[in-house]
Amino acid sequence: MSDSETRRAHTVTWEDPQAGRRDAAAISGLDYLRSIVEGKIALPPVAKLVGYRIREVEPGHAVFELEPAEYHYNPFATVHGGIMTTVLDSAMTAAVLSTLQIGLACATLELKVNFVRPVTGKVGALRAEANVIHLGSSLATAEGKLLDGGRKLYAHAVGTCSIFSPK
Repeated sequence: MSDSETRRAHTVTWEDPQAGRRDAAAISGLDYLRSIVEGKIALPPVAKLVGYRIREVEPGHAVFELEPAEYHYNPFATVHGGIMTTVLDSAMTAAVLSTLQIGLACATLELKVNFVRPVTGKVGALRAEANVIHLGSSLATAEGKLLDGGRKLYAHAVGTCSIFSPK
């Protein structure tokens, strides 16, 4: 490493994922997500790894936030599409989860993302706003938009979740 280069580091710490795991037989999806927002339940490890936070949750609606950083960059010095996809998928799944009563869970089956413009750390905080489009007994669809503070669109997505009773 030359004198002109600066070494960078990113340290990730997280809680035991089993301690924060949702027990679908004991808590509704909305109450679980609200407990995370209120700090009563720890964020899942993926949220700590990627660096997103849950900002809002209401039935059928969730807002996640990500502060883009260099450690999110791909070889082109922009935020990797997988990072944006992860935040959008998490927000859309949370929007679906927020509608589920005790005894039901969900998981992503399909995901389609469109990247509209590149993201760098100069963009500032991004909001992944997600809403349920359709809620059926076994399938749900949701849409998500990744927006900056001025509501400029960076990516949008549609996802399908399976709804099921966990064993």
